[in-house]
Amino acid sequence: MNLENSIQDVITKKMQDGTIEKIVSEKLEEGVNSALDQLFGRYGDVTEVIQKQIKSVMVPYLENRDYSEYIVKLDDVMVKVLKETTIDNKKILKNFKGLITPVADLEKETTVTKLFGKWIEYVSGDVDTSGLEIDYDDEPCYVNVPVSARFEKDEAGRSWSSIERATLIFECEHDEKMNVLIPLSRWEKYSNGTWDIDFKSTSDLNSLRHLNDFEVYMMNLTQAYVKLEVDEEDLDEDVEPEEKPEASFN
Repeated sequence: MNLENSIQDVITKKMQDGTIEKIVSEKLEEGVNSALDQLFGRYGDVTEVIQKQIKSVMVPYLENRDYSEYIVKLDDVMVKVLKETTIDNKKILKNFKGLITPVADLEKETTVTKLFGKWIEYVSGDVDTSGLEIDYDDEPCYVNVPVSARFEKDEAGRSWSSIERATLIFECEHDEKMNVLIPLSRWEKYSNGTWDIDFKSTSDLNSLRHLNDFEVYMMNLTQAYVKLEVDEEDLDEDVEPEEKPEASFN
């Protein structure tokens, strides 16, 4: 018996005893499983279809959901945890509430003048009065503190990039801790003359203790995608400190 006849004889026997049928069935099953794995995989066609359907249902539902009840519950938990703790942790709670609670008066657009006014309120309440002269006319008070706002466009940007960058600088010469740098950017072609606010954010709970009220406000503007109109590039003002000097009878 030659080799060809031997092979044919083996195949005939395997077909008769069902071995070939079993192998074909197993390989077909493997092929189907492999194809389904690919279709339902991370980038599979079926997965993409399912994701689109889920998004079409869930996203509108979540967007219209009122989360105020959960914020109240979360706030209550935070209060219970932190109410007996240090001042630093109470500061964390205050800033946390400021970040998770929507700011009711936020508009879609703001201006440099409005932001400067908001910052002036912060400076007036928190500026360091040590070293300031006292005006004794009528009721004693500290002399006003000069502050300024400057809009500086980044002229060193890459010529091939369509993204423009700039910085809004709020500066208090007397107290450098009041100073704020606000990064800005925009796609010139689609900006309609306004700028995006790229103020720094933090996801570190520990860092919340170091934020001041104005920084929390700026983070809210950034998260709400509020646009900035540069209505003024240079502003100067004299700010009256809220703190009053102690009475002196010398």
